[in-house]
Amino acid sequence: MKLTDEQLAEFDELGYLFTPSCFSEAEIQVLRDEAEEIYKSDRKEVWREDTGAPRTAFAAHTYNEAFRLLGSHPRLIDPVSQLFGEQVYMHQYKINAKAPFDGAVWQWHQDYGTWARDDGMPEPRAMNIAVFLDEVMPINGPLMFIPKSHKGGTLDASHDTTTTSYPLWTLDNETVTELADAGGIIAPTGPAGSVMMFHGNLVHASPPNITPYPRKIVYLTLNAVSNHITQFKREDWIAHRDFTPIDPVSDDALLEYARSHSKAA
Repeated sequence: MKLTDEQLAEFDELGYLFTPSCFSEAEIQVLRDEAEEIYKSDRKEVWREDTGAPRTAFAAHTYNEAFRLLGSHPRLIDPVSQLFGEQVYMHQYKINAKAPFDGAVWQWHQDYGTWARDDGMPEPRAMNIAVFLDEVMPINGPLMFIPKSHKGGTLDASHDTTTTSYPLWTLDNETVTELADAGGIIAPTGPAGSVMMFHGNLVHASPPNITPYPRKIVYLTLNAVSNHITQFKREDWIAHRDFTPIDPVSDDALLEYARSHSKAA
């Protein structure tokens, strides 16, 4: 999947691209089912809220076939390779849950702030691709972005190890207020299967989920191969150390897996 000139210009200006219904319901259903099984497992890669509800499952592409196929899917890999002008590798992979009634806040931050400070990533030539496994609504803890905030570079941040179950380099209220006053705040919503691609320096957050409706999102953090990390303070299943370029699978690979999974069931 190649981005058009208009999409490239939009990404450069706003710092994100949103594609509703990029994946079919059949493709998403098998991912949703297998995410639930992963959340039930007792693995070191599965982190939980204080209540025990699932928070994040790291590195699912290394131990689950459906998520391996998603992690090599051309609808996700090709646009990022196009933007960076080179092949990419998987820096991080996670399935984030906002469990019904239990999904906690993610504070305002830039992803590259963490990748640079904790992983020694040289430049913001990595980005997240978010794949909605559930419908994301205005009420169930949607991602919130400040458009154009990537243009300010990497901002000063403090290391928050208490507010969330996952350590983040977070921005102070004054900085967020200034950015929001200048660029506004958006919260993209859409059906399961929608895809959000956003710049590593785009400021974002998400509120708690106090509704009965789950909000699971898969994040692929794709990094230009030449921009690989240089320090290894975090576990290798959080910040990967395999810099092998991703070879995309066929476009129908995940759908074929979903069909075979359905027949097996």
